[in-house]
Amino acid sequence: MKKAEIGNVIEFKEGLKGVVEKVNENSVIVDLTYMKNYRELELEEKTVVNHKNYKIIDQ
Repeated sequence: MKKAEIGNVIEFKEGLKGVVEKVNENSVIVDLTYMKNYRELELEEKTVVNHKNYKIIDQ
């Protein structure tokens, strides 16, 4: 499995999308404000996603 890099857009958890801001050994930190409906979903601005739990949709 290819690890995401800073700036990649990833998809995880049944359709959530975000921009990778930092790559760690086992996970990435993702900015969720990329999504147009971010405010409606009442999510935190950033989240951590394990490398096993996402797919890269835009590089």
